[in-house]
Amino acid sequence: MMNKKIFRAICITSLTVLLASIILIMGVLYEYFSELRKNQIKSELSLAGAAVETEGISYLENLDSVDYRLTWIDQSGKVLFDSRQDSYSMENHIGREEVQEALKNGTGESERYSSTLTEKTMYCAELLSDNTILRISVSQATVPTLLLGIAQPIAIVFVLAMIISFVLSSKIAEKIVKPLNSLDLDNPLENEIYDEISPLLRRIANQQKQIQSQKNELNQRKTEFSAITSNMNEGLILLGKDKRIISLNPSAESFFTAQNDCTGKYFIEIDRTPDIIRSVEKAETDNTSELQINRNGRTFQLNISCIRDTGELSGFVILIFDITDKIDSENRRREFTANVSHELKTPLQSIMGSAELIENGLVKNEDIPRFMGNIRSEAERLVTLINDIIRLSQLDEGIDMPEQNFDLYSLAEKNISLLKDSAEKKNVSVSLSGKSIMINSVQPLVSEIIYNLVDNAIKYNVSGGKVKVTVSDDENGIYMSVADTGIGIPPEHQARIFERFYRVDKSHSKETGGTGLGLSIVKHAVQDIGADIRLKSSSGKGTVITVRF
Repeated sequence: MMNKKIFRAICITSLTVLLASIILIMGVLYEYFSELRKNQIKSELSLAGAAVETEGISYLENLDSVDYRLTWIDQSGKVLFDSRQDSYSMENHIGREEVQEALKNGTGESERYSSTLTEKTMYCAELLSDNTILRISVSQATVPTLLLGIAQPIAIVFVLAMIISFVLSSKIAEKIVKPLNSLDLDNPLENEIYDEISPLLRRIANQQKQIQSQKNELNQRKTEFSAITSNMNEGLILLGKDKRIISLNPSAESFFTAQNDCTGKYFIEIDRTPDIIRSVEKAETDNTSELQINRNGRTFQLNISCIRDTGELSGFVILIFDITDKIDSENRRREFTANVSHELKTPLQSIMGSAELIENGLVKNEDIPRFMGNIRSEAERLVTLINDIIRLSQLDEGIDMPEQNFDLYSLAEKNISLLKDSAEKKNVSVSLSGKSIMINSVQPLVSEIIYNLVDNAIKYNVSGGKVKVTVSDDENGIYMSVADTGIGIPPEHQARIFERFYRVDKSHSKETGGTGLGLSIVKHAVQDIGADIRLKSSSGKGTVITVRF
């Protein structure tokens, strides 16, 4: 493009100079030769005037003049002689400009053009001593006529000039542009080229520094943004106003099962779920929208926000939250509330029923102790249930408790002694084996773990059964296991026995007197102290629960 402009400029300049030169030269030469011609006829006029005064009209009649015309006029303007035309047929010349000037000043001159402007006639007049006037005239072609006459050589010169201009312009343009094409714009200040473009190169260098600085800043922000969004558990998608994907993090890729190269694609290309498409459209009109959707067995919430800049739509932000645990927690809370209500209502109904019978005198005197015992046992069951619920709530709150060093074997021994009466009532023997091992942990929580595991092993044992508590250690940790010879737990129930109020056999709940919260308390306590618990059981063969501290 620059080559063409330089070439065109040089050609136009050359042709303009050529035309201007021709016009100037023609004008100067024409004026020069016109002036020369005028001086020449003035000299001829002076010679002719002197000859006329000496010889009279005979000189004029014998004069052979081809190049110019002589006219002799008396002072009244009558033509006495003309070298080209019969004087008697010629009009009076008193009104001619050159004649008037000659009568007034002694000499006169004028120029007149033909009607077609192709010829110019110069007139010079001189007043003779007898007051007659001798006039000489000569005709010459005008400039346009001369140009027409030399049109062919001018055309040849013009064509040659165009050819030369074309060749020279091409070479000059190429020579000018070549250094520009070889500029090293990555290092503009290192170029040695025309001084005229040095300011431009310095400006380019300054702009490159600014651009590089801005680029580095953008790359840093992009890296920070990618680092943040890549480690987000929530999915994040940024869409343009045309719903093309600008960015999405790995969580969003996993949710939509999208590929890494989906940036720039339309959102509908990676997900065609009607509910999601409608939610995006709703956000465009309402600015925000929410949607819950189940996918791959989990529940997700999509928050879609419309981004506007000065009222104009700029794009969309889609946040994807995995709310499965929240939903499960709400379901467990509702289930827990329903179970608590049921578990509290059962002993209360028994207490109220027994009390009402006694109050109305419907119980025989000999049966009153039995009913009173029922009221007491149900009340104890109710108190135990309330205490377990309170304790479980405390564990849910995650209250920090101090750690201390204590003997795990001695703590197990102490808790076993507390359950001695319960074991005797169930005709179950409880034994402790192992060795004294010091651990650093939360003693109250470890005590609750031991107590509930042993209590559970006693309650769900058979008459004449055994419970064996073992304390041991190895290179992987410290262990406390509780093994019983009870009814065991079928495989299909083992994953749920640590849930609140869950019982393998609900028909035995009243018989065992359990609240259904013991193992749930154990699970929370184990989590709080950073331990882990393992279960091994089979129906009719007993259960072994091991805690590794």
